[in-house]
Amino acid sequence: VQLQASGGGLVQAGGSLRLSCKASGMILSTFWSYDMGWYRQAPGKQRELVASESSGGRTNSADSVKGRFAISRDNAKRTVYLQMNDLKPEDTAVYYCNRGSFGTDVSLLNWGQGTQVTVSS
Repeated sequence: VQLQASGGGLVQAGGSLRLSCKASGMILSTFWSYDMGWYRQAPGKQRELVASESSGGRTNSADSVKGRFAISRDNAKRTVYLQMNDLKPEDTAVYYCNRGSFGTDVSLLNWGQGTQVTVSS
């Protein structure tokens, strides 16, 4: 299984980006069954879950991004998206997708390379 994130870049504070993450090497029904999440890791900090969407379509997000980030998924394409609006310098990090749900331990898939998001002030 491979998770390939894309869509990052350099943006000014207040700007927007849309990240995509495609899962390959996984049968469709397996992807459908997974809760999926977006994580980020800033320099010198631990990786953290910022948004998740359950297999049933329920979404959740960390307080730090609530109201600004929105996760969605296209199961037929085995792809998860993260729409990021009103970006702030503190959102600067490498962003990854993987299995995930707030408050639940899951068996993670192999991490992909992630996509760098840099927000300038």
